[in-house]
Amino acid sequence: MPSRRSFLAGAGAALLLPPQLALAAAATDRRFVFLLLRGAMDGVGTVIPYADPGYAAARRQLAIGAGEAIKLDGMFALHPAMTRTAQLYRGGEALFVHAAATPYRDRSHFDAQNLLETGAATPHALRSGWMNRLLAMLPDADDRGLALSPALPLIAQGQVPVTTHAPSALPGVTPDLVARVGRLYGDDMLLQPLWQKAVAAHGLDAGGAAAGLPALAKLAASFLAKPDGPRLAVIESDGWDTHAGQAARLNNQLGKLDEAIGALRDGLGAAWADTLVIAATEFGRTVAVNGTGGTDHGTGSAAILAGGAVRGGTVVADWPGLGAAALHEGRDLRPTADLYAMLAGSLGEHLRLEPVHLSRELFKGSARPMEGLVRA
Repeated sequence: MPSRRSFLAGAGAALLLPPQLALAAAATDRRFVFLLLRGAMDGVGTVIPYADPGYAAARRQLAIGAGEAIKLDGMFALHPAMTRTAQLYRGGEALFVHAAATPYRDRSHFDAQNLLETGAATPHALRSGWMNRLLAMLPDADDRGLALSPALPLIAQGQVPVTTHAPSALPGVTPDLVARVGRLYGDDMLLQPLWQKAVAAHGLDAGGAAAGLPALAKLAASFLAKPDGPRLAVIESDGWDTHAGQAARLNNQLGKLDEAIGALRDGLGAAWADTLVIAATEFGRTVAVNGTGGTDHGTGSAAILAGGAVRGGTVVADWPGLGAAALHEGRDLRPTADLYAMLAGSLGEHLRLEPVHLSRELFKGSARPMEGLVRA
């Protein structure tokens, strides 16, 4: 098992369409799936720092104790909705990189997602996606891409052709619409509790994109498992912007994400041994709870790595703490891990590409690539 030092080598200071799937084939037996979580997943609520003295005080009604969560180690526990991922963790096939972020330090979803998809140092500096540039480094990449989406995601756009196909599905209620209605009722002592109960009872918080995530993961696995099928995939999941009623919304979102990871594990079969799955989001959320039982746009979050190729069973964290003096700008989890460095290191080792070269070509301005996250 690699040392903590090697793990931390890259650390630095309405209506909604279903999630989108983009696939690209290359001449390698190793598979890679990127789960792009749009809306800013709450890393503190997903990989829970239950032993941090500041956690319960800041999270108040959103706090989940060690007895309810799935304990990972002496500091962290996993949200109770993620049972399949916890099994992978215990089997050495999943790990978590905490307090992670791209170089972006503002709170615009649009700009932050642009960085997460392009790998640029600043928003809108690049017009191609880092996964398309990664594909170009692998042999026989041309004309081997497929995107199951109304439009090709930016992360897959570039010189390598990737075709698109929009799957047929009935749209659901968007999480943003639910959040807006929640804010409308926020000051109404009668209607606000009734609305929160309706959201929790009917799962409206995750009714849009997240509902289709496990099905699309299963579909992705069916393509990736074929001997002559694609080897790189990206799946988008919306609905992670939990400004209001976060407890029920995050529970549903993480449950679907957990099902999706399980569907990849089951569907890939023997190919799972050579698979790396990474789930990441554009930024985190505030440590403190807001007035509507949610959290606002933040900075540091957590990334999830799973697959037979992962050196799992650990939480990689140079933990900054949740005390008031430790927070970024007095409100956010302070990033201590470079998300770009994690991607460059894990993808380089997994696909047998030079991580430093990968960092330079795919992720501009990243720290030294992290080492030891995947099996050689």
